[in-house]
Amino acid sequence: MPGFGDIVQKAFYLGVGLASYAGEKAGGKLAELRSQVQKLADEMVAKGEMNTEEARRFVEDMMKQAQQQPPSDATAPEKRPSEPRRIEILEDDEPTMKDASTDNVDELGEQVRKLQEELRRLQRDK
Repeated sequence: MPGFGDIVQKAFYLGVGLASYAGEKAGGKLAELRSQVQKLADEMVAKGEMNTEEARRFVEDMMKQAQQQPPSDATAPEKRPSEPRRIEILEDDEPTMKDASTDNVDELGEQVRKLQEELRRLQRDK
């Protein structure tokens, strides 16, 4: 039966190995991302959408953003609010088209005609 010291040592080595493996995977993903971003920047330079200095800054900015963003954990449960979001229904005091009487519609039509005449007059005066 292995001793307690052997178990602790194996657990430590397992943790170091996992950390090393995760670091290698992350480094590989970052290298892949850098090549894709560089390819995109090269295409934009070739099309004339940016110059080489802008492309260099673009690649650097994208890599900084990629390193700062925490990895999305698919196994993490979604955070849901503890209660439903409240919705407030506001009512307008102004009448809708359903509420408008035919007199009101006629008045609005007359106003539109007057505004059209005014617009025509202003266009002629230019």
